[in-house]
Amino acid sequence: MSKVSDLLDQKGRKLWTISEDSSVYDAVLLMSEKNIGALVVTNDSSKLAGILSERDYARKVVLNDKSSKSTPVSEIMTAEVVFAKEDTLLDRCMNLMSQKKIRHLPIVGSQGPVGMITIGDIMKTIIEEQSMTIEELETFMFADEGGEG
Repeated sequence: MSKVSDLLDQKGRKLWTISEDSSVYDAVLLMSEKNIGALVVTNDSSKLAGILSERDYARKVVLNDKSSKSTPVSEIMTAEVVFAKEDTLLDRCMNLMSQKKIRHLPIVGSQGPVGMITIGDIMKTIIEEQSMTIEELETFMFADEGGEG
């Protein structure tokens, strides 16, 4: 089973962040421009302060009739962030994300946030690994059959 570091190496380590002091409007604009569903929120020292998702926006701004231009990210972000480290196994991440009902998982290193993975990233990796295992088993089985004749 792969680790988070393997997935980040494959998909890239580009991480989109926003300051907790930024407006929600700027955060939504950035998510739209980058075609992503969540941002890591950082504090003044570039450490993980929270996460802001489209779900946060919909439930805490739209449904509460707040102004996205005057509401700071810190007011609606999820501050108690579920995160993983680069050496975490992907099946552990998937279990964690399923239990917590989240789709985005920030990855944190010693200096702060280093990446973000999604449940889709994990599923794609697991499917690729299973396909390779099936292919290897089929090769082994057919090679064994051919050698007996």
